[in-house]
Amino acid sequence: MERIVLENQPEVLMENISNKDIRVTSAAPGMKLYRCVAVSFGLLCILQVALNISLRLSLNDQTLQNERVCKTVRESDELRNVSDQFFEEGWIYVRPSFYYISSSQKSWQESREHCLRRAADLIIIDRQEEQNLLRRISKKMWIGLTDRVEERTWIWVDGTLPSISYWDSGEPNNKDAQGKEENCAEINFREGWNDVACESLNYWICEKKLAP
Repeated sequence: MERIVLENQPEVLMENISNKDIRVTSAAPGMKLYRCVAVSFGLLCILQVALNISLRLSLNDQTLQNERVCKTVRESDELRNVSDQFFEEGWIYVRPSFYYISSSQKSWQESREHCLRRAADLIIIDRQEEQNLLRRISKKMWIGLTDRVEERTWIWVDGTLPSISYWDSGEPNNKDAQGKEENCAEINFREGWNDVACESLNYWICEKKLAP
C-alpha cells in the first residue's frame, strides 16, 4: 500500500504540471492577437493623420491656384476696359501700370501737365522692377520727383516721400555748372537719378496705375 502511494504521487505531480503548461500555452495566442489588434489600430491612426495632412496641403494648393486664376481674370477684365486707342497712343503695359515714354522734350512741369491731361502722372518709382525697366530705355527722362516745395526734401508727385532711392553717386547736389538750382529729378539710364534744373528740356515717362 505504501509503495502504491509513492508510485502514484509523481503521476499526480506530472498531471498538475501538464495542466499549467496547457493554460500558459492556451493564453499565448490571445496575447498575440491583442498585440496585432493594437499595432493595427496604431497604424490606422498614423494613416489617418497622414491622410488629413495630405488633404489639407491639397486644399491649400487648390486655394492658391484659385486665387491666381481669379487675379488673372480680374487683370484681363481691367485690360478689356482700356480702349484700343489707349494702346494705339503708344502706352505699354507692365503690371500693374501703363507707361508712356515721350518722343519729344519738355520742361519738368510741361511734361507733368502732358501726363495729367491723360489721367496719369510722371512716374513714381517705388519698385526695383520699375528702376530696372527705365534703365533699359536709352534716354534721360523726367520722373515724378521734386524738392521745389521744400529744398532738399524730395517728394513724389503724389505727395509721398521716397521709400527707396537710386540717386547716382554725389547726387542730388542742387547746382549745375551755371549755378542754377536743380529741383527736379531725371533718371540716367546708365547710372541712377540726377537732379536737374526744372526748366531744362528732357524726355519724360508717364505712369497710369490701374485701380486695385
